[in-house]
Amino acid sequence: MLHNQVSSFSVELRRLYSLAWPLLIAQLTQMLMGVADTIMAGRYSADDMAAVAIGFSITTPILMFLQGIALAIPPIVSRLVGQNALHLVANAAQQAFYTLITFSLLVYVLLAFIEPLLLMVPMAQELRTITTEYVSYVLIAVPAFALYQAARNYCEANSKTRPTMLITLFGLLINIPANYAFIYGVWGFPELGGAGCGIATGIVFVMMMMATLAYTAFSRSLKPLALFATFYRPDIRQMLGTLKLGLPIALTILFEVTLFSAVALLLAPFGAVTVAAHQIALNVSSLMFMFPLSIGMAVSIRIAFLIGQQRIAQAKLALKSALVLGLSIALFTASLTIFGRHLIPSWYTRDVAVLSYAAPLLLLAAMFQFSDAIQAICANALRGYKDTTAMFLITFVAYWLIGLPMGSVLALTDWLGEPLRAQGFWIGFIIGLSAAAFMLGIRVRIIQRRFALLS
Repeated sequence: MLHNQVSSFSVELRRLYSLAWPLLIAQLTQMLMGVADTIMAGRYSADDMAAVAIGFSITTPILMFLQGIALAIPPIVSRLVGQNALHLVANAAQQAFYTLITFSLLVYVLLAFIEPLLLMVPMAQELRTITTEYVSYVLIAVPAFALYQAARNYCEANSKTRPTMLITLFGLLINIPANYAFIYGVWGFPELGGAGCGIATGIVFVMMMMATLAYTAFSRSLKPLALFATFYRPDIRQMLGTLKLGLPIALTILFEVTLFSAVALLLAPFGAVTVAAHQIALNVSSLMFMFPLSIGMAVSIRIAFLIGQQRIAQAKLALKSALVLGLSIALFTASLTIFGRHLIPSWYTRDVAVLSYAAPLLLLAAMFQFSDAIQAICANALRGYKDTTAMFLITFVAYWLIGLPMGSVLALTDWLGEPLRAQGFWIGFIIGLSAAAFMLGIRVRIIQRRFALLS
């Protein structure tokens, strides 16, 4: 009995690893595209780099929101595949595609308001012009991004994660020369400076969409699902079902993105040194977060598939193996962060004041990684169980009603001692993420018991 349990655990661990590592490469590559935009625009001029950074902060929440809705596809499709209801997959997937296309087209409404909204932000006119152009170019390509995310998540739902990795790497290889062409105006293209990064990003979205759709249409392994053999009409009931599952995921991602943006704004009065040190710690944490996020995405796919097969105990074991893997990696990345807390900031800046302020923040960032791993994996497990509304409510309470208020008290007031500035907010992050990990863990246990009773 014990031997079988250990064997099953190792099997789940291997399956999770095989699903997760291509997702990790894809997530890191996606981050590198943003880094490439910033560096290449910065080489052109400081104004262009600032415009791209501002534009990126505007477009990212929109793109992440659409990606969140697309994340409803794996639990829907994986469960149907697990049930061997292959005849239902194409219709379910196409209804999710329609949902994403509808939301992406609504983004076009924002195009008319970009310039008026940016007029409300105090900045130089030249900076505003570049930012407006960059944002407009990216938003024009949003439907392509939405279809790419739909097709990508459809592939991942069928445990095809390597195509995602290869296509994202393909996107990065397009992004760099396209940036160069439109920033500097070479090879017959117009010289647009930082705004050219927006066109390059749009081209990348279109190319990745075409490549992923081509894979879904012509892959031999996906042929039995016949995604495009029949085109189904939009079904409002099914589209609303996708939205019911995907909207809480999208809002959860939005809460997290806006939380860190809000903290950056609250730290602005403390000056450039504080903001820069916070940004370094945040950048490092975002990089480390890719590990538990990839494991979480993999366990969501795995749980949905196993639930479809009515293998409730195996789904529970899949989560257990994901948590063991996630915490093991967190121990490794946290150790790297602790021992490298003086070296890592030097990769970003030579400013002595920033270096000395960033080191203690990275120490807090190391502690943050354990609860971050647990909450990311448990949240994605709930996605696999199709329990996204609870995930949304828990993360809202943990981030905005516990973490941010506690961080604000510690950072900005003398209620509990001297104001800790950035360190106070990072302690708030730890408290908020720990609360999220605890509540999400309890919720997962409740859902597991419900499924066990139903089986």
